[in-house]
Amino acid sequence: MFLSRTVLLLACLVPVVGLAADPPVIKRVQAVQTDPTAGPEMFKQYCASCHGLDAKGHGPAVPALKVAPPDLTVLSKNNKGKFPEPHVYSAIRGDVNNYIAHGSKDMPVWGTIFHDMSSGPNDMREAARMRALCLYIEGLQQK
Repeated sequence: MFLSRTVLLLACLVPVVGLAADPPVIKRVQAVQTDPTAGPEMFKQYCASCHGLDAKGHGPAVPALKVAPPDLTVLSKNNKGKFPEPHVYSAIRGDVNNYIAHGSKDMPVWGTIFHDMSSGPNDMREAARMRALCLYIEGLQQK
């Protein structure tokens, strides 16, 4: 009797264990070149996979992250009505020492990627990309 219950119990558990999905994994791909002044295009290409097209933090890569990305549309609201551009710029560049803003270092450090896209030390496209992203994110702020 004990043996038959054990087999039955195991038979019931196997389908449940088999249904357990592997944890989602973020596929890392080469960053695509975009116009360094096109904030919306860059946001869609570089940021939306985590932050979502609406920048509210619900992108398709969220299930693979340890901590969900923040809603970027409330940065001003959460900063007494003032857009925290230096902080956003630093976060994009990768200079922010305190990663609480986005939970972990899961966020790509776009500054180094943008630097690698530049053609040399006098190439202003790196700063232009970060500035254009900041301006775009500032334009998304809830009123």
